[in-house]
Amino acid sequence: MLPRGRPRALGAAALLLVLILIGFFLFGGDLECERREQGGPGSFRCSLTPRVPPDGDLPADHGGCNRSDCVPLRPLPPKCELLHVAMVCAGHNTSRDVITLVKSMLFFRKNPLHLHLVTDAVARNILETLFHTWMVPAVRVSFYDAEELKPQVSWIPNKHYSGLYGLMKLVLPGALPPALARVIVLDTDVTFASDIAELWALFAYFSDEQVIGLVENQSDWYLGNLWRNHRPWPALGRGFNTGVILLRLDRLRQAGWEQMWKLTATQELLTLPATSLADQVWGSLLGGGGQAQGQGEMAVSAQDIFNAIIKRHPGLVLPLPCIWNVQLSDHTLAERCYSEAADLKVIHWNSPKKLRVKNKHVEFFRNLHLTFLEYNGNLLRRELFGCPSPPPPEAEQLQRALAHLSEEDTCLEFRQQQLTVHRVHITFLPHEPPPPRPHDVTLVAQLSMDRLQMLEALCRHWPGPMSLALYLTDAEAQQFLHFVEASAVLSARQDVAYHVVYREGSLYPINQLRNVAMAQALTPYVFLSDIDLLPSYSLYDYLRASIEQLELGSGRKAALVVPAFETLHYHFTFPNSKAELLALLDAGSLYTFSLAPHPVLLHRSHEWPQGYAPTDYARWREAQAPYRVQWAADYEPYVVVPRDCPRYDPRFVGFGWNKVAHIVELDAQEYELLVLPEAFTIHLPHTPSPDISRFRSRPTYRDCLQILKDEFHQDLSRHYGAAALKYLTALQQPEAPQG
Repeated sequence: MLPRGRPRALGAAALLLVLILIGFFLFGGDLECERREQGGPGSFRCSLTPRVPPDGDLPADHGGCNRSDCVPLRPLPPKCELLHVAMVCAGHNTSRDVITLVKSMLFFRKNPLHLHLVTDAVARNILETLFHTWMVPAVRVSFYDAEELKPQVSWIPNKHYSGLYGLMKLVLPGALPPALARVIVLDTDVTFASDIAELWALFAYFSDEQVIGLVENQSDWYLGNLWRNHRPWPALGRGFNTGVILLRLDRLRQAGWEQMWKLTATQELLTLPATSLADQVWGSLLGGGGQAQGQGEMAVSAQDIFNAIIKRHPGLVLPLPCIWNVQLSDHTLAERCYSEAADLKVIHWNSPKKLRVKNKHVEFFRNLHLTFLEYNGNLLRRELFGCPSPPPPEAEQLQRALAHLSEEDTCLEFRQQQLTVHRVHITFLPHEPPPPRPHDVTLVAQLSMDRLQMLEALCRHWPGPMSLALYLTDAEAQQFLHFVEASAVLSARQDVAYHVVYREGSLYPINQLRNVAMAQALTPYVFLSDIDLLPSYSLYDYLRASIEQLELGSGRKAALVVPAFETLHYHFTFPNSKAELLALLDAGSLYTFSLAPHPVLLHRSHEWPQGYAPTDYARWREAQAPYRVQWAADYEPYVVVPRDCPRYDPRFVGFGWNKVAHIVELDAQEYELLVLPEAFTIHLPHTPSPDISRFRSRPTYRDCLQILKDEFHQDLSRHYGAAALKYLTALQQPEAPQG
């Protein structure tokens, strides 16, 4: 659901006030006092009111004006002018960085934005899903295939931490649309603290000759002599940093930019001592070959090539104030910038160490970054007032559906939650898909923050691939990230795909979460489980063998039932076999879902035996081969099904009937229900969820669930016709089950 209303606006205003106060106390207080202690009549006092030079122009010398108080006040671009921003993004981690950067831009922006993203396949899949579900008004996103651009830069020797993708800034003038005349190019590790329109306004200062706007490098790297035999690429003075670039694409194309940068790079490479490298470079250029070999420890970045070009053609660059690229690293002169600046515009974590850099005031900068890292992205869906833009078709359809809801509907809360479009960040952490195997199975489950502690045990029990949907806030997503990094068990597993669905609304969208996890499974089959269930240690191998033996891949439609059991004990010895499980069952340490006592602690079985009784646990005790069972009203077993099976019905949110409806759909599509004789999973005890408490305490909650069930049966009849009559005539249950 698209956020709207005063509370969200107040949240944004509160964040802005915090940023202003932090900036005031740091730069107007700490730095000012520090300068006074270092002393002398020349100590500088930071001002919160920028002063404008009398001539209103940027200085012409290459160093530029580094203080914010000498940034001229030129008019911002028209309110509805579309601003273009380009970024190169590859991999899972960089995709997360892009989102934080975009949040900071969206928070301050007042103009429509068009994002041009050069991505690999991983990043594109992630970011396409995220922006599609984010539905931010007045934001367009275009993608460009990095694989198609690689041959243009792969001949350049590169060991820079940004890798080959960092070089792709060089090819942007040719890769972006020919009609695009201006673009801001950003590294993904920058954070905005101001409206990006102010940066766009600096295009007005370009002379007829200037084509590139850059901030001076805030380290001594290009001055050389940092260590013995240090030979950096040529640069004008300290050179320029390419974390923030203004590009006049139209002029670059007219000037023959592609030929210019390739010729410069080739000539500079030829002056280096490795003759074999020179041969490789020329051979690659003439033959269109790939990566140069024999380069030793040499690393060439796009920044090196930009600086080499500027050294030869200094008139091409417009030096920008340092406040538009405050470069934080271990060896930086960034403090010279912000100790003389009243307001900083862009913070650049210009180091492979990122937020772990050594800097006297790193805590302030880190907190600024973390503010946007954990900021609720739903609040950024606000409209740009006075700047109309057509909403995406999905958003328009959603608004119509919301407009048809009645405030008098007692089930309004359920219907709003069903219509809510959640932001989805798939593969939130690095993920290596399993190699394709014909009978492979992915465990699918969903969870919220209060169930994180179950992940390690699940990973120990299930060695195969998993697809897990996590319902989290933006801040909780960062806590989850740290949780995985701190866990030796979780961090070692690259075949577990975590998909963050960002929280919105008051009810738990359990079936939407399941559908996200199912959609991202990459194996032919999925085991539809819950996070509080531990499978037997051998279940993964057993399921793959059963799928092959039952010849499910030959077109047979079947759902393999995995019998579920329950324990009252938080600590117990997990059975290694069916024989051990039966012994625990006979000893009273385990219970079947249909017979477990203590309904206060175990909310499923005793209260709702119909949900699992059709599995026929008595028969399972003696079974040596899979056996077929018939569907019965309210049956909700845990099953293994093909990945392309029906999805869960999203109308069921919170507690109740969510799994039941899915089993009904499988039966309606004539899936056999086959119980596996050696398979089992055990439910662990945990505190009840808030939605269970609502179900138990609120009669209206239970009434609404019954209404949703009736509507589900009506839709089933319309879709399946006479075949759905048995569901309508099934015995009425006394209350809705857990589902």
